Amino acid sequence: MPRQLWVEEPAIRRRMPDPVRTAAVRAVLIMSLTIIQAVVAFLCTLAGSWLAFPMVLSGVGCTVVATWSVLDVWVTRQVWNQRHGVVSVPSSTARRMRRERRAARRAGRARVRKEDRIRRRGEGRLSRV
Repeated sequence: MPRQLWVEEPAIRRRMPDPVRTAAVRAVLIMSLTIIQAVVAFLCTLAGSWLAFPMVLSGVGCTVVATWSVLDVWVTRQVWNQRHGVVSVPSSTARRMRRERRAARRAGRARVRKEDRIRRRGEGRLSRV
């Protein structure tokens, strides 16, 4: 049997949500453009070109934008986790246990009421016959 060229393997981590992935791709593109721009500014400075000063100034601006884009990824991820967060197993387990305790208390109170009704029905008589 010939060996397959492509073998599917299960993903180790889940896929990022769409808004987070979009922000991450945007950040990578901005970062790569910033690095390219910084290299061009450095080469212009070495060559003594008149473009060196404007490139350095725009490099500062690009760095600010790149920092903002990385922070945007972080903020988008936090917002997505808050809005669509995973329902944790412990909290749902605690909810189920609370529901069971409440049902047990309700059943206990119903039992006590029923016993009181039975006792009250027998009161006021001289004999139990």
